[in-house]
Amino acid sequence: MPDPAVPPTPPVALSALLAREDLGLRQIAGPKDTNTVIHWAHTSEMADPYPYLLGGELLLSAGVHIPEAAGSGSLGDYFDDYVSRIVAAGGAALGFGLAPVHDTVPRALVEACDTYGLPLLEVPPQTTFSGVARAVWQLMAQARHAELRRVTEAQQSLAAAASRPDPVRAVLRQLAQRIGGWAVLYGPEGAESASAGRTPDGQGPEAASAGRAAEATAAGRAAEIAAAGREPGDVVRGALAELAAVVRPSGPGTPTSATDTAAGTHLAAYALGAGQGFVLGVAAPHRDTGDHTIASVAAVLLSLLTGEHQSGSGAARSSALVRLLLGAEPEAVAPLLGSGGWLVVHGSPDAQPCDPVAAAALGAALGSPLVDLARDVVRVLVPADREPAPQPGWTLGVSAPATARDWPAADTQAARALSRARATRAPLHRHGTHRPTLTDLLSPGEAEAHARALLAPLTPPLAETLRTWLSLHGSWDRTAVALAVHRNTVRQRIARCAALLGTDLDDPDVRMELWFALRHGER
Repeated sequence: MPDPAVPPTPPVALSALLAREDLGLRQIAGPKDTNTVIHWAHTSEMADPYPYLLGGELLLSAGVHIPEAAGSGSLGDYFDDYVSRIVAAGGAALGFGLAPVHDTVPRALVEACDTYGLPLLEVPPQTTFSGVARAVWQLMAQARHAELRRVTEAQQSLAAAASRPDPVRAVLRQLAQRIGGWAVLYGPEGAESASAGRTPDGQGPEAASAGRAAEATAAGRAAEIAAAGREPGDVVRGALAELAAVVRPSGPGTPTSATDTAAGTHLAAYALGAGQGFVLGVAAPHRDTGDHTIASVAAVLLSLLTGEHQSGSGAARSSALVRLLLGAEPEAVAPLLGSGGWLVVHGSPDAQPCDPVAAAALGAALGSPLVDLARDVVRVLVPADREPAPQPGWTLGVSAPATARDWPAADTQAARALSRARATRAPLHRHGTHRPTLTDLLSPGEAEAHARALLAPLTPPLAETLRTWLSLHGSWDRTAVALAVHRNTVRQRIARCAALLGTDLDDPDVRMELWFALRHGER
């Protein structure tokens, strides 16, 4: 799953649910593992719930599905199949409700849960399944609130650290404190430039077999260090350095972040800025849901702190802005920002509203500091030689390559590409490259005059609705999503368009003519 812009809803510890005295739940079978968590509660009386489970559920059942006429031997086989299917589907635990169907939990069910290692909870008669589900969501809401508060406090402290003397080390110290581990900044050549926090010792809570298995995937260098009999901390350092090399900019397709595990220690690496070569690495004995968000904020701040001093781009951008304000043409200013063509990217965050930190993070991920934060959309001006890639937590629309003189047209293309991406629920949509079509046979002047005359009765909102509706093959729902309006509003607008134009929009010839007119009218 893509990483969201804010921490996801944390799962609930089964022990926390058992501790709720108002529920009166009692575990009667299965491992009493304090690390067991549940992601949601689901009620089902199906004899085979496997097709309806996503994994991580607390499955609640009153035993309605249990066959009445089966003997004890048959019940043993029945419950063996039932529990094995729940485990195969990834179910986290099973809650069995007493009354009105069963006065006690069937012994064969208890034995099957013990056999397959599935926690079995006895739900007393006075506790409803909806009450259990509500308790799960309450615990999730409490955990999410605590995590969001933790992330917010971390963002504030990191921003304050960035304003102190020696800001790079101050940010690293604050990050290490917030994640309870080690933070290191690698330079363009891969050497440690600065670090803070507790040096990793490889003794995290998962340093057993699972940690050693994950270590094998971390890096060849880490494996060589371990084989040479070095300390676990050296294994972690080596693995983190190798992980940082993975995200260091080396060409198109290079990931901007990566995670791994070595010797029971969680590792993460984040590339800073576009082509700078700096990488932020973090190592911690555990990884909470908000740690990625906190580290991403630190990466954005460090990208800004290192980028301005490395390339002098800040002075160039300031000069470009001054010249634009003094009346210079865009094409005269563009060389100060970089060489070659440009792409305009419109980004819409999955979690609204967007804040300046998230906007800066998007610009850093796309490889450009030229970011404009609007009310609900972030616009980024990206050099054409940097191909934008989908970004977790964002929906993107990308224009065709354009020169500085064509930036306004490219901005319109990006906005419409974003609308298309929203409508199709795609993470990224690119404005189509031009290819010879039938419209190339028409005189541009005559085509534009025809378009103006044909579309004259329509107001801009109606014309935009009609264009989007036609581009989405007359889909009411997808057009409503693209325009962020109700589907009934789309129906009313299209009906108004048909009335003003005096035509039948169900006629494919009419649709084709209107589509051509709309395409020429937007040039």
